[in-house]
Amino acid sequence: MNGKLVAGFIVVLAVVFGAGLYYFQVYAYYDRLDAAAPAAQIHATGFAGASEDILAENFEGIDADTSPIRFRACFTTPLSLSMMTESFVPYERPAPLVAPNWFSCFDANRIGEDLEAGKAVAFMGEENIEYGIDRVIAVYPDGRGYAWNQINHCGEAVFDGDPTPADCPPAPQGN
Repeated sequence: MNGKLVAGFIVVLAVVFGAGLYYFQVYAYYDRLDAAAPAAQIHATGFAGASEDILAENFEGIDADTSPIRFRACFTTPLSLSMMTESFVPYERPAPLVAPNWFSCFDANRIGEDLEAGKAVAFMGEENIEYGIDRVIAVYPDGRGYAWNQINHCGEAVFDGDPTPADCPPAPQGN
């Protein structure tokens, strides 16, 4: 009888802990971004190297203070894809990061497949928005746009404990 009681307690404790862990990973740390928030300003980097505001409408976004790569956004832009391709730097290995299921406008798998198939184009939003993290935007010909933060090659090296690559800015103290 005592063994069943102890086993039952362990199972209940594991279920409660698992539910709490799920809640904190999927819901607790994310905040919806207001369209007037500074993070709601969508930028793209021009060939001259300067980051420029682009016209973004119907903005929906989420972010969290707990990680620099939790930013995700959906928007529309009236800018044509051909004008953007001529004006802004393309992003070399875009890899959209999965968003929580409740943020339904952002489907990382579909965006990634469309980028690979050439149905959308990725641009450098802002390089090193935080050290080692780039803001990437992807735009479709119909004006749908998506943005996310992605670890760049400088961040990959430094976060893994390797020396900073020669083409990277110096890593901040403590990294």
